[in-house]
Amino acid sequence: MLPATAAALAVLAALLAWPVPALLGRARWPRRDPLVALVCWQAIGLAGGLSIIGALLVHGLAPWGHSLPEAGWAVLTGEPSEGAVRGDHWVALTLAGVLTAELLGVLALSWVRTARTRRRHRELLELVVQPAPAAPDARLLEHPAPVAFCIPGARPLLVLSSGMVAELDDDQLAAVVAHERAHLAEHHHLYLLPFVAWEAALPVLPPAARAHAAVRELVEMRADDRALTSLRSPEPR
Repeated sequence: MLPATAAALAVLAALLAWPVPALLGRARWPRRDPLVALVCWQAIGLAGGLSIIGALLVHGLAPWGHSLPEAGWAVLTGEPSEGAVRGDHWVALTLAGVLTAELLGVLALSWVRTARTRRRHRELLELVVQPAPAAPDARLLEHPAPVAFCIPGARPLLVLSSGMVAELDDDQLAAVVAHERAHLAEHHHLYLLPFVAWEAALPVLPPAARAHAAVRELVEMRADDRALTSLRSPEPR
């Protein structure tokens, strides 16, 4: 039972590691519905990680029982194995533990580093920005380059450069502000974080970089859609 389950999980992990991301990356429909595509990418990433760890774990625990709960309980309670424990079982269990620790560790490290960088960036910007007349929740940065960006967090910051304000008319500027507000409202940085960690943990895996690039593009499309909807909606009286 467990060997068949391990083989099935290994096949699923292989499919989710290469052909499925490649097919989704080449598909055209995500441009029509970026939110659904984002959910698909999140599902692929989560299922891929769980399946490869599950395959290693199931294979490693096979000598202790006929099902994963039974085998896991037997190991935890110190019961003797039902079959011979070979070296490949210990290797599989070790790899499962190492991979789990690496993925979770890189995710936590990416979160901490990103939060620290954003905090420093925000602190520096708050020294030089001023309220933007174009939007009450935006800040104006005196710089000739046309730039608009946002920094998410407990105290989100939406920044427009003076070059951007000077170059665009009121409608165009409203669209830019709505786009950045969409990033903040939907917490798009959280969609990106797992793929930043995945790419950092598995740099030799081309689909990791492909998935990160695809999700980065999709959050921009989703922000455009959200901005367009908000601009079309009548303002509440």
